[in-house]
Amino acid sequence: MKNILAIASISGLLCVILGAFGAHGLKPLLTPQMLASFETGVRYQFHHSLVLLFLVLFYQFHKSKKIEIASYFFVAGIVLFSGSLYLLALTSINQHTWTWLGPITPLGGLCFMIGWVYLFLSAKTFKA
Repeated sequence: MKNILAIASISGLLCVILGAFGAHGLKPLLTPQMLASFETGVRYQFHHSLVLLFLVLFYQFHKSKKIEIASYFFVAGIVLFSGSLYLLALTSINQHTWTWLGPITPLGGLCFMIGWVYLFLSAKTFKA
């Protein structure tokens, strides 16, 4: 879980950087729809970065393989969901949008959902 803490920290930093970049650098370059997609990527990445931090803490009290698995799915979700939205938005700047990325975004969403399911399943064995 030490690696998850490092990933969560870097991911949180990237959220701040990408959020500022989107708000200040990309606003004049993107259509409102593409800017909204970029911002959605930042928002989901930020929320799941916080979840990763929570999971690292939670794991200290409840060492469950399901919590580890959930964290890996959340990382995959950040990469696939948010990453594909970033690339879709950025490649639209020069009118060469990588449309093949479109189907990857839902796979990232599915990873987020699976992560939440694994977190739920870990609750069944939690001893408070």
